[in-house]
Amino acid sequence: MNFIKTLKGSSFVLASLLLPFNALAAEAAHKTVDLTNSSVGYIALILFVTAYLFVMAEEFTHLRKSKPVILAAGIIWAMIGYYYVSHGMPHVAEKAIRHNFLEFSELMMFLLVAMTYINAMEERRVFKALRSWLIYKGFGYRQLFWLTGFLAFFISPVADNLTTALLMCAVILAVGGKNTRFVSIACVNVVVAANAGGAFSPFGDITTLMVWQKGVVEFTTFFALFIPSLVNFLVPASIMFFAIPNEKPDVSDKVVNMRRGAKRIIVLFLLTIVTAVSFHNFLHLPPVFGMMTGLAYLQFLGYYLKKTGSHEHMFDRAKVGDVVPFDIFAKIARAEWDTLLFFYGVVLCVGGLGTIGYLSMASEAMYGGSISVTYANALVGILSAIVDNIPVMFAVLTMQPDMSTGQWLLVTLTAGVGGSMLSIGSAAGVALMGQARGQYTFFSHLKWMPAIAAGYVLSILTHLWINSHYL
Repeated sequence: MNFIKTLKGSSFVLASLLLPFNALAAEAAHKTVDLTNSSVGYIALILFVTAYLFVMAEEFTHLRKSKPVILAAGIIWAMIGYYYVSHGMPHVAEKAIRHNFLEFSELMMFLLVAMTYINAMEERRVFKALRSWLIYKGFGYRQLFWLTGFLAFFISPVADNLTTALLMCAVILAVGGKNTRFVSIACVNVVVAANAGGAFSPFGDITTLMVWQKGVVEFTTFFALFIPSLVNFLVPASIMFFAIPNEKPDVSDKVVNMRRGAKRIIVLFLLTIVTAVSFHNFLHLPPVFGMMTGLAYLQFLGYYLKKTGSHEHMFDRAKVGDVVPFDIFAKIARAEWDTLLFFYGVVLCVGGLGTIGYLSMASEAMYGGSISVTYANALVGILSAIVDNIPVMFAVLTMQPDMSTGQWLLVTLTAGVGGSMLSIGSAAGVALMGQARGQYTFFSHLKWMPAIAAGYVLSILTHLWINSHYL
């Protein structure tokens, strides 16, 4: 994250993240044994909860969040593997973990490209120049709070919540500087806005993508969630606004100019997002392949800048300072590896719990008839704030409860925005904890949970009201 960075899931996931589960998982699921009432299941739960407690306490222990979840993931899968090997089914655990590792690999490569582009733009002084321009325009912290929030809300439906959150966080850090209060609250706002914006678009979050791919909701029907998503963003934002210092960033007389190639990198980043969306939408390929293709755009530009930079401004002394060597691999090295490895641990831990049978148990308990479907879908959002919306939504889609289009829209909304209640509840939140390390933390987000929860409840009520014809 200190990369001007990142990236529960998301920014890794496009967004959050566009990583559909394939047929291998479904096949493996039919062969697994229910271990929820076994010692393996109980120990796995204890390990997962303990690891998450360490993640939450990172700002106090200074133990990087990736370490406990990676260890927990290894032990959980070792127990699962031992059980199946000892019962003569050695390939069941292997197939299950390979599927989970494939999910992580797609997420990691997606996020790695997003991080590399953001690092490249930072090194080319894009964000410093933007900060200089914003200050010159006279924007105060309160105006910047709304500006970054609305940008996150309207960009995430296209660029995905994770990528959008990373980009907006870079702007916040550039403008806010050492004003921890502004940076902290603005990051909370961006996480909520990016997750809310991603909920009404098939491309905004992995969960919306999964629902669309499953065919239970038509492409254009997702836009019925626009107003509920807007409510989800505006309610907590309106409350947090009054805590933003009514000040302006320190004014500097120094004009910051972007380095050579900066504008071309911005254009290529936008083209990369378009490529990723097009790969999925038109070619039905995983978006990560479009992102990796976009990385090649940056690599070729880096080659061009390196070959021409030494002599392009040879006779222009005013621009000599802008001729800075561009090394693409240096940008990759500066990616937030703690965040990437944290995602590895989370994906493998949750995948292990799913293989044991806990996700199916939760899904059965919610949709088994003991509570109404509306309450069950609301609980999905709360659960996604703790576990992760991807496996939760996968469990719901696997169970295929008999629901109306309106209820499928509701569970799409809750799974998408429910993670905003905790910083570790979404890929965007996890990514920003790394990117704004020390300023945006688990507990700085937690203090605003009541306001975010109010927005969550009101967004559900808004959906039930304005989209009643779908129910």
